[in-house]
Amino acid sequence: MRVMRVNRVPKGQLMCGTRVLGSAMLMLGLAATPAVADASPSASPSDGSSAPTSAGTSFRTATEIDQGQQATASGSAGDYLYWSFPADAGQRPTVKATVKLPDTHASETWQLDVYDGLRRRQACQYGAQTRTAAPGTASVELACTLRTVRAWSEQWANDPLPGTYYIRLTTVNLATSDLGLPVDAEVRVGSLDIGGSAAVDGSLAEPLVPGIAVKSEDTEDGSTASAVLSSIEPDDGWSSGWWSDRWVWTAIGGALAALAGVGGYALTRGAGRPRQVPPGV
Repeated sequence: MRVMRVNRVPKGQLMCGTRVLGSAMLMLGLAATPAVADASPSASPSDGSSAPTSAGTSFRTATEIDQGQQATASGSAGDYLYWSFPADAGQRPTVKATVKLPDTHASETWQLDVYDGLRRRQACQYGAQTRTAAPGTASVELACTLRTVRAWSEQWANDPLPGTYYIRLTTVNLATSDLGLPVDAEVRVGSLDIGGSAAVDGSLAEPLVPGIAVKSEDTEDGSTASAVLSSIEPDDGWSSGWWSDRWVWTAIGGALAALAGVGGYALTRGAGRPRQVPPGV
C-alpha cells in the first residue's frame, strides 16, 4: 500500500502570509473610509453675501443662487418663480422648496421643475416633485433629487451636464378664487459629491452656462459692469476634466493585488517542499 506524505506549511511562513493578508484587508478598510466621507452634503455657501430675496419670472431673469444658500421670494399664486444655480461633474444636486400659503385657500397643486443649461427638463431620481395642498393647509414642501451630473455625454442623451441649472416653481392646478393670493417661497439647493464612481472618459470644452449676467467690478475709476455668461460658479471652479478619484482607487487596487500575490506566494512556497523526516522514523 502506498503511503501518502502530508506536506505541512511551516508556522513562520503561515504567520507571515497571515500578516500580509491582514495588512491588505486593513488598507482596503482605510481606503473605503474616504468614500463614506465624500457622500456628505455640501451645504456651505461659496461667499458671505446675503441670500437673494426675490425670484425671476423667466429663464433669462432667473435669480442666481449658490449651493447652500436659502433663497426667499414673495409672489402671487399663479406666478412662475425662477432661480438658477451651478452644478459640477460628480455632484448629485437636491432642490428643496417650501411654499407658505395664505390662511384661506382652496385646493392647490404646486410643482417643482429643474432644467439644465440647455433648458431641458431633468427627471428627478426621487422626491416629491408635485404636491397638492388641501384647503386651509399652511404650507407645502417639494423636493427633487437629480441624477449625478456627468462630465460628458452623447449629444442625443438627456444626461445632466456641468453648468447652470434652472429651478421653476409654480402651480399646475389652481382655483380661480385663489388666483393672485400672496404666497412666500423658500428654495435651497444642496448636493452630494459622488466621486469617481460617476466618472466618464470625457469632458466638456465649456460648462453649459448660456445665460447672460452682469458682473460689477470696483476699479479706481469707479464701479463698472460687464456681461458674463454666469456670475456664479463652484467654489473651486469648473472641474470637468480627466482627473477623478477613480485613479486613486485603481492604484489602491493594484497595490492590494500585489500584496495578495506576495501573501499567496508565502503560503504556497512551503507547501511544495516535502517535510523532512528524521532518520530512523
